[in-house]
Amino acid sequence: MARPKSATHELQREAILDVAAQCFAQRSYIAASMNDIAAACGTSKARLYHYYRSKEAILFDLLDRYTQHLLVIIGQTEASAQRKNLDDRAALHELIRNFLDQYESSATRHVALLGDTKFLGDVQRELILDRQRDVVSAMTRFLKRAYPQRITAANQTAVTMMLFGMINWTFTWMRPDGPMSYRAFSEEVIAMLERGLA
Repeated sequence: MARPKSATHELQREAILDVAAQCFAQRSYIAASMNDIAAACGTSKARLYHYYRSKEAILFDLLDRYTQHLLVIIGQTEASAQRKNLDDRAALHELIRNFLDQYESSATRHVALLGDTKFLGDVQRELILDRQRDVVSAMTRFLKRAYPQRITAANQTAVTMMLFGMINWTFTWMRPDGPMSYRAFSEEVIAMLERGLA
């Protein structure tokens, strides 16, 4: 009979994922070892193996949870927009704010999503890539509703990726103690969508 998991098992796994994401961001996924992750967690490698059988298993759980969470943010934003009776532009603006709020607290997980998905096995990689496509499709949907005269079949991919280009790489240059907060930056992104630089 299998031993039941402790009440703190999920909390421990989340803590391991946070530390692993930091290790991957600082050293790279390739360079970071299970020993490095265990040491950063303040535990033994044997204890780490109690939670994850391999570094790839850690990476997959990290990306699996993170991409699911991004999809939850989209669903919550849609529900909130309906509840608040927001127009389509306000709903898009809310989604941008919500994404950047998330990016502020999960920069290392976002680094892993953008740079380390390629290290997963075929089946797991395709699942994560499918979720990323779902996120992109949702953003396209929000954009098309917000700017129906501007977004066409010919330019929708370019405009969607332009928006992601503005927000997805904040971890490379934004700092918590920098001159601009993530919330202030979200307002700049919204202003750029609404008015350009004119």
